[in-house]
Amino acid sequence: MPASNSNHSKAPNGKMSIEDLQKMAVQVRLDIIHMIHKAKAGHPGGSLSAADIVTALYFRVMNIDPHNPDWPDRDRFILSKGHACPVWYAALAERGYFDKKHLDTLRRLNSILQGHADMKKTPGVDMTVGSLGQGLSAGVGMALAARVLKKDYHVWVVIGDGEAQEGAIWEAAMAGAKWKLDNLTVVVDNNGIQNDTFTDEVMPLGDLPAKWKAFGWHVMEIDGHDMAQIVPALEEAKTIKGIPTVIIAKTVKGKGVSFMENVPAWHGKAPNDEQAEIAISEIRRQLS
Repeated sequence: MPASNSNHSKAPNGKMSIEDLQKMAVQVRLDIIHMIHKAKAGHPGGSLSAADIVTALYFRVMNIDPHNPDWPDRDRFILSKGHACPVWYAALAERGYFDKKHLDTLRRLNSILQGHADMKKTPGVDMTVGSLGQGLSAGVGMALAARVLKKDYHVWVVIGDGEAQEGAIWEAAMAGAKWKLDNLTVVVDNNGIQNDTFTDEVMPLGDLPAKWKAFGWHVMEIDGHDMAQIVPALEEAKTIKGIPTVIIAKTVKGKGVSFMENVPAWHGKAPNDEQAEIAISEIRRQLS
């Protein structure tokens, strides 16, 4: 696993440029493969599909301070599809919340990086995740808390499309609209696969944009792997007033690794030595 480059050029506002966000997303994908291979367990498919979205949030969009993880005015982030936490850990490590050496300890006893993120163990984690469907409800609570406390932080929640089959998601969606939580944005990692098969085979979601619109949300649709679409959508979400926003990001499960892409078997399986070597080689080529 190559060391990350700490000398990325910045956009005029001091945040990462689109080009450097693309490079960082490659590094995040390398970290994902490295840590899951070393742990011999984990969820590569959904981690890889969310890599571009999470990278854009942590390196361009969110108002955060890695040196002060509990800063009261920070933006909040919840990875509701908590099994994909390797992408979260990679972004946190690359952003400087903790030493990258911890990536070698994924899923080990006493590690700060458990199989699902634990807010009591991992710096920068705002919510313990694991039970699907609960993250958005917590996000609604955090957004309401900001209003009560007169804080202007933004709450970002990434959910899976399979997770959107759960009723709790839609209860939270109703609450978000009722309370006009314009400081709340949901990103749907819409990769079309859950656990061991395609979402349409388990429970079709139908017209997902129309559903969210009917629930009273501002809806955007983007290519979840195109930084030139991701960044403007996330920035636009911060400007919407009076209603919460959902960004439905079309993604590819296992993005960046040819033999993992759109293959349900890679939802929760670690690559062996040969597969990891191939995956890392393919991802590295994206830097050229």
